[in-house]
Amino acid sequence: MKITWHGHACFTVESEGYRIVLDPYDKVRGYAPLQLQANEVLCSHDHFDHNYRTAVTVKGSKSPFRITPVETFHDDQRGELRGTNTVHIMRAEGLTVIHLGDLGHQLNREQTAALRGCDVLLIPVGGTYTVDPAGAKAVTETLAPRIVVPMHYRRGDLGFDNIAPLEDFLRLFPAEKIHELAGDSFEVTPELSGVVVPRYQG
Repeated sequence: MKITWHGHACFTVESEGYRIVLDPYDKVRGYAPLQLQANEVLCSHDHFDHNYRTAVTVKGSKSPFRITPVETFHDDQRGELRGTNTVHIMRAEGLTVIHLGDLGHQLNREQTAALRGCDVLLIPVGGTYTVDPAGAKAVTETLAPRIVVPMHYRRGDLGFDNIAPLEDFLRLFPAEKIHELAGDSFEVTPELSGVVVPRYQG
């Protein structure tokens, strides 16, 4: 299985040539406009930086993925501030990848039971609109994924001004568990674990 980060909270998850694009954005500071091709698009919620389906050309085909949605909230007030948020669980090749969208709170018992123990967790870490770095670290400890991929953060000229920098999240982990990639994609292999940080390619 291959995972590619396109910036902000947008990823492509690919198995057997089938591509799912998650949370395509429109006009996020520093990131180039998206022009993607996929077989399916999944959006966690209908905010402009997560639901820009126009950026994706979709060509349907038979999917190898089994997809399970889990309903959560975009804030810690049970959605009173920003509404709901759909987490997507994607299973293929004996692997489980979870995209948390704009999760804004710690998980309850039922949500934890549904999400715990995945291979790859794509998690927002920037705060303001989502869990903050410390909150994201707590979620990773609760779910115990093998691979953690941070998203929805600020780094240099990339990302919203009012969210936390990626470094605030990374400093919560031992240096030997952090893997900064040279490119924007990686293969999910049995050997890979820890915090994986793809490099934005523009």
